Amino acid sequence: MNNWRLLTAMATPFRSDLSLDREGVGVLARHLAATGTDAIVVAGTTGESPTLTHEEKLELFRLVRDAVPEGIGVVAGCGTNSTAASVELAREAARIGVDGLMAVVPYYNKPPQEAMYRHFAAIAEAVDLPVMVYNVPGRTGANLLPDTVARLAEIPNIVAIKEASGNLDQASEICRRCPDLAVYSGDDSLTLPIMSVGGRGIVSVASHIVGEQIKEMILAYEAGDVRGAARIHGELFSFFKACFVTSNPIPLKAALALAGLPGGGLRLPLIEANGKELETVRVAMEKVGVGFPVGRTGGLRTGLVAAEAVGSSGAPVQG
Repeated sequence: MNNWRLLTAMATPFRSDLSLDREGVGVLARHLAATGTDAIVVAGTTGESPTLTHEEKLELFRLVRDAVPEGIGVVAGCGTNSTAASVELAREAARIGVDGLMAVVPYYNKPPQEAMYRHFAAIAEAVDLPVMVYNVPGRTGANLLPDTVARLAEIPNIVAIKEASGNLDQASEICRRCPDLAVYSGDDSLTLPIMSVGGRGIVSVASHIVGEQIKEMILAYEAGDVRGAARIHGELFSFFKACFVTSNPIPLKAALALAGLPGGGLRLPLIEANGKELETVRVAMEKVGVGFPVGRTGGLRTGLVAAEAVGSSGAPVQG
């Protein structure tokens, strides 16, 4: 895991009836592997994990593991708000042959820091795989603090954190106190800032569409070309923000459809992008030079009328 710089939190492709698009999963995974992604995170937030069944998650782990070439990592999203269920899923994922695990701070429960420590420790101790903890307080309602991260970093197979608090000071403190822990940004727009304080890279959403450019930015920074990396960051910034114009992965699935990549619809309680959101995504894709298959630029029609009826504030949504 320490050698990975660009990880992609993969969307889960669905068919028209919202069942798993098994063929689409393979196509999308191979696309990511061919466009700069070092490892694919399966069944995370972007993969709509809250609406996937236990069996669907296991099937996704198998499908992606079988689809990608050797050398591309597969990280199984095994975190839930039940420690026992997370441990069970982690063990089953390990038997499938994934390369690592990601576990989110338990959501809704709002556990105190000691409880978070015990939760992650139980998952890590259950398997012989590297574990990435995932802090995203905007979704979970609880913030994993640097003191707790430092304790977790002492567990041998907890080797990384996806830090999506949006707080650069917090990311800086984790990098300072845990020099051997790989710190990954959980927000595309903060990739370069977090790398500048010691971060390793990004668990990305935007890399579905601009993976090669993100990888180029990371490599430029690592090579000491800070100005070049900043230039690429600036070029991609509007697309980074468009990916979160509403709840992830709503904008991403719109982008996948515009780009002709497998994605499909979203399971309730998420809905498809409305007209304003879709236009934001389309314009941002054009700005970064993404080409559209014939007939895609006019808009997505499936579910669009219903989505427009719901309306949107247009306010950015974290995560």
